[in-house]
Amino acid sequence: MNIRKGNPQDMEAVLGLIQELADFEKEPDAVLITVDDLIRDGFGATPLFHVFVAEVASEIVGIALYYYRYSTWKGKIIHLEDLVVKDKMRGTGLGYALYSEIIKQGKRDNVRRIDWHVLDWNTPAIEFYEKSGAKVLRDWYVAQMDEAGINYFVDNRLK
Repeated sequence: MNIRKGNPQDMEAVLGLIQELADFEKEPDAVLITVDDLIRDGFGATPLFHVFVAEVASEIVGIALYYYRYSTWKGKIIHLEDLVVKDKMRGTGLGYALYSEIIKQGKRDNVRRIDWHVLDWNTPAIEFYEKSGAKVLRDWYVAQMDEAGINYFVDNRLK
């Protein structure tokens, strides 16, 4: 197993793993981005994300995609957007290795917090995170406004 920073040539495999995650999370039609989007957004002058890839026998079988945020309470933090391991590789320690790489990155960057989301029905992931020392905050809700909501607000509330 080899874990390394991703590069533009990896983005097709990264997109495949993002789609695999969407399928697992029962949202198979939710992925709208393309390989070109990933290359532009991750490797331009001001990258919007960074990614670690895990390879086994020259095949990318896992990713940890993250970006930096700013907390008014803590300062610079990392947001782990996706931690994905191919189904055939689960239980091999690959997810733990990617997770560890994110935490090491946070330590290198002197961040005061690393955030991510986990679905309430993903009990194995919740147990894994809690055993590692993470707190799963059950008293917070995630709020989002999707593209339709943005358009509705702009078209109907800002007039």
